[in-house]
Amino acid sequence: MTLLEVDGLRVAYPGRGFRRPANEVLHGVSFDVAAGETLGLVGESGSGKTTIGRAILGLVRPSGGTIRFDGRDITNSTPAMRRSSSADIQVVFQDPYTSLNPSMTIGDILAEPLIAHGQARGAARERVRTLLDQVGLPSNASQRLPREFSGGQRQRVAIARALTVEPRLIVCDEPVSALDLSTQARVLDLFIDIQRETGVAYLFISHDLAVVRHVSHRVAVAYHGDIVEIGDAAKVTSQPDHDYTKSLLLAAPVANPDAQAQRRRDRAALKELQRASS
Repeated sequence: MTLLEVDGLRVAYPGRGFRRPANEVLHGVSFDVAAGETLGLVGESGSGKTTIGRAILGLVRPSGGTIRFDGRDITNSTPAMRRSSSADIQVVFQDPYTSLNPSMTIGDILAEPLIAHGQARGAARERVRTLLDQVGLPSNASQRLPREFSGGQRQRVAIARALTVEPRLIVCDEPVSALDLSTQARVLDLFIDIQRETGVAYLFISHDLAVVRHVSHRVAVAYHGDIVEIGDAAKVTSQPDHDYTKSLLLAAPVANPDAQAQRRRDRAALKELQRASS
């Protein structure tokens, strides 16, 4: 069943300066996410992938196209309508160090959205204990402040906060890019385990093909405001069709020095071929 449908999405930002034309950063993007699915959205900085996530969350206003969630048009929802749908769509941001209020305890951070949705404080505290266990944190973590945790632990708290109201879709905006490699692996496995337990869907935004390959069922590749390739994760991340996706794959580092040197040569040859054909 299709949960999220994005059709012809356009976003334009006002031009800088008097009478400067608007700068369109998304040029008619289309894709869908099924219930319980992870769609990886990958691309370099400036590709428009984060703007896509922000448009879905209602943080930027589209200039064209439609966004439908569970068949309901949310393209130009009012703030009140967005608040009412926040139980269905949540977000995990990139930086675990700034996404949590430093003056609130973890328990208060997790209980806040529950209380805002009308849950009693006692029930909220019980739900917080369940969430902490679900993301692999000790129950006494609820009494501590964010500064007492490592980056990986803070991101676990951010994931728990996104899960508080049992959403159907979580937009994950570069959720592991600020973490070291070993912590990245543990957090990615946590995302997978939570999806198996709850059936939540993810739009997983990243610049790293290896990351999206690990967690995604399908992958969409963003380039200069367009989706240039979309398909099965294993296919797109190992045998891509589009030259830009091939370039991304060749740019990904590998542990073998000889293989890495060959990738550099292949990428240089691909760039030369692209220049010759343009």
